[in-house]
Amino acid sequence: MGDTIEFSCPNGSSANGYRACAAGNGIVLLQEWWGVNEQMKAVARRCAQAGFDTLVPDLYQGRVTQDPDEAGHMMDGLDWVGATEQEVCGAVNLLSKRCDRIAVMGYCMGGALSIIAGVVLPKVDAVICYYGVPPLEQADPAKLQVPFQGHFANRDDWCTPQAVDLLEQSLANVDSDVELHRYEAAHGFFNDSEADVYDRDAAELSWQRVSDFLARHLAT
Repeated sequence: MGDTIEFSCPNGSSANGYRACAAGNGIVLLQEWWGVNEQMKAVARRCAQAGFDTLVPDLYQGRVTQDPDEAGHMMDGLDWVGATEQEVCGAVNLLSKRCDRIAVMGYCMGGALSIIAGVVLPKVDAVICYYGVPPLEQADPAKLQVPFQGHFANRDDWCTPQAVDLLEQSLANVDSDVELHRYEAAHGFFNDSEADVYDRDAAELSWQRVSDFLARHLAT
């Protein structure tokens, strides 16, 4: 149901991504710090099964790891704004050729990137963020002009509850539909490949909220 594809970035370079095709509107799905691994591909297929044409741009150019230190190194080496303006934008542009509306959804690092995308990319119609907030100098959430849904863990030492409080304050005056949900869970609670953090109840509740949000904002 999914295939690796090549697509063009705005600067003329090429990027790869994993695409799970469907007949509906589009989702650009952004990876955790591990890379475009099998779990992320499975999420893409789940989105496609729900009716959304889904593309995961490969921001690490094929690199995947299970080692937290290596993942942190790769994440720290990524130009977040540059990746958003090139690979993420290229993915949005590709889907926009056949999709009327496009959401950007991301997890962990990808969650932070989804907020950047919602601020800087004009063709994004909605943002769904799981446990990630970018530095303010990279994107000010107060500048979001599209519907936003966020999912955050109360037991998170990376995207901390304090960071979520600041995000909530930034979003207070945003003139669009804003939902912010908190779960009594750990960072990564949606990732069913990590038994030490996966929380089935929180994951399924968040997915129902995502489904309802997409039905409202990506319906044609």
